[in-house]
Amino acid sequence: MSTKVIKDSSETLLMKQYNAIKAKYPDALLLFRVGDFYETFGTDAIKASRILGITLTKRKNGAAGDMELAGFPHHSVDNYMPKLVRAGERVAICDQLEDPKLTKTIVKRGVTELITPGLAMSDQVLEGRKNNFLATLAFGTELHGVAFLDVSTGEFLAAQGNINYIEKLIQSFNPSEIVYPKSRQKQFNEIFGEATFSFKLEDWVFGEDFAKELLLKHFGTASLKGFGIEDLNMATIAAGAAMHYLNDTQHDKVKHITQIARIEQERYMWMDKFTVRNLELIQSYNDNGTSFIDIIDHTLTPMGARMLKRWVVLPLKDQSLINTRLVAVTSLIENEQLAQQFTEHLKNIGDLERLISKVAVGKVNPREVVYLRKTLQEIIPVKTYLSSSKNKSLEALGDRLNPCIKLIETLVTSLQDEPAISVAKGAVMAAGLNQELDQLREIAFRGKDYLEQLQERESERTGIPSLKIAFNNVFGYFLEVRNSHKDKVPEEWIRKQTLVNAERYITPELKEYETKILGAEDRIYAIENAMFQELLLSMLEYIAPIQQNANALAQLDCLLSHATLAMRQNYHLPEVNDSLTLDIKNGRHTVIEQRLKPGDAYVPNDIYLNTNSQQIIMITGPNMSGKSAILRQTALVVILAQIGSYVPSEGAKIGVIDKLFTRVGASSNFV
Repeated sequence: MSTKVIKDSSETLLMKQYNAIKAKYPDALLLFRVGDFYETFGTDAIKASRILGITLTKRKNGAAGDMELAGFPHHSVDNYMPKLVRAGERVAICDQLEDPKLTKTIVKRGVTELITPGLAMSDQVLEGRKNNFLATLAFGTELHGVAFLDVSTGEFLAAQGNINYIEKLIQSFNPSEIVYPKSRQKQFNEIFGEATFSFKLEDWVFGEDFAKELLLKHFGTASLKGFGIEDLNMATIAAGAAMHYLNDTQHDKVKHITQIARIEQERYMWMDKFTVRNLELIQSYNDNGTSFIDIIDHTLTPMGARMLKRWVVLPLKDQSLINTRLVAVTSLIENEQLAQQFTEHLKNIGDLERLISKVAVGKVNPREVVYLRKTLQEIIPVKTYLSSSKNKSLEALGDRLNPCIKLIETLVTSLQDEPAISVAKGAVMAAGLNQELDQLREIAFRGKDYLEQLQERESERTGIPSLKIAFNNVFGYFLEVRNSHKDKVPEEWIRKQTLVNAERYITPELKEYETKILGAEDRIYAIENAMFQELLLSMLEYIAPIQQNANALAQLDCLLSHATLAMRQNYHLPEVNDSLTLDIKNGRHTVIEQRLKPGDAYVPNDIYLNTNSQQIIMITGPNMSGKSAILRQTALVVILAQIGSYVPSEGAKIGVIDKLFTRVGASSNFV
């Protein structure tokens, strides 16, 4: 539902302007900046009032009649915006594009950003340990395309396949918003339902030539071969639609989207959407239930947590890659001191992916830049430990880490150790970088000291003990004298205001210092803001190295998580081979054994299957006897092994599984 646009000629100038802008964004809730407030009108106001819990009133609109109104102070937008986005609203932010003091007509306004559930950047909306994917769908005849874009991290993935594969990926990646062609609404609703946050684009957006043009222009390449999607037409179309959606929503600062990766179906174990759901890999579908990832996730960084979820829904089929992970995990288990050193440093590492993405889009604050610097400083010892690990895969991760020494040095010398959260709220840039800035700070801070001295001097000279110097936006700085002492006021003081119990005065000396102080503060803000923006601009060349660091640290974090899980839960190294045998000795259920009451022991089970003597096992028994549990248990052991983890058994020989299906309905969670 969108706000009804009133086009009566008798409406006010402000509402004419509002309606003209609203007409361009009929499907978005428009936050319209009026002075110090963001206001919503009509049905937008009704929705905003309900979602945000703010008062719904009415605004006069000339002869056109009253209109519903709901608003909030502009400085509270970071508190209210997340609620609107989580409610599934597309929010268009309409700001004043000029200073009201500099115009005699109505202030120019325009939409500066369009925020949707799949394109959120706010920390209040995002969950640190989860991706916030936008998915775009391109429907074909037999093959369909899908792209996943997390604008908060720069991750961009694409794939194509039949509709079952696309459904499986959508469920596994759990996007916050899905974009698809307008003409396919019926088909989309039949497959995904109407509950999913979604948005429809015109069909022309989903053209192959248009998609390739957008992608080539963005990445600055002559072809898409280097990304592995050159011959995947439907995947390319979906990816191009994602880039168009970014442009269409005013997201033009996207230098952190440096590459697109193909999701290669043949590389990963096939699990359909029912299997992913029934095994409760990523989320439990019962109240207070525990998912598989809840048990196995011992990652220490947000990047690692997000990567581990990806590993779980896309288990490997490549025996060599699986064993490379297992060897690295074994190395960490056998060298507890090394594992502890990694743990100590990873605990201090922030979300590199999202921090550098904020730099790219210009939405990073000074404190976050300092946090980025502190995180980069943790990379240096981690790189050293990886290089001495005597494990090839760990050493390779160390080789990929870029310590970004010059960037660290720049940040150390450019910013104060504890800067204000924004340039407008206090000192940010370090002293000694700009002579004018240093001089202005001296005036601003010493000027205020002088005012205190002036107050003491005038109080002593006039004999007015209660004399005070204060400030307001109307008169600036002034001297306030209680009525009981106004007979002591010198003749040269100029009276500006009479209060019930006091009089307010100004003096030439006071006005002179007011000009200096206020002028200095305004100039300080201008200089610091320019210096900070210049610093951010210089950081853009480090986007790719920092993203590479984030990826390498995330892999280390996942491997360390596997090692921690194995040591804490008594898991053992599986043998993953190319045989057609599944042999699990005394296997246990990953989730159930952790949900048992203290003192209860899990009864382990053996599973043996091969192509010659035992291809099928029939499991019988009464309800609640554990039939579903042993089926899930076997599946989870296989998944753990093929993501490179130790497994809950005394021994396991697993021929690489390429497809895994389960239709058991009851949950593994119980009390």
